[in-house]
Amino acid sequence: MGFVNATVHDPADAASDFAHALAQGEQVRFAFRLIRDTILFTDKRILMIDVQGLTGTKKRYLTIPYRAITTFTIESAGHFDLDSELTLTISGSPPIELQLSRGADVPGLVTLLTERLAR
Repeated sequence: MGFVNATVHDPADAASDFAHALAQGEQVRFAFRLIRDTILFTDKRILMIDVQGLTGTKKRYLTIPYRAITTFTIESAGHFDLDSELTLTISGSPPIELQLSRGADVPGLVTLLTERLAR
């Protein structure tokens, strides 16, 4: 999958929008919108919500446990490149590549992934 533009979404709003898909006590740490889709980085997992069809009523929920991530890379934005790039290598799947818009908390995302992968 090529790089997909991901804009920052407020974690509190995302938690409210997708409360039905979160476990009791699960907290959304980071959230991104991908046109119609959403990706949530919680304290327990990564949750991808894929909106399908013309009307958007059909949705596919994909859970990626942090333990399934074998590697990740983050390339932070520079002066001329305003976006950061995140690549997650998932065991048994093609890599997930996201282009994170300006304003993404890259250091916070690095900390979350590092903490979760060190377990």
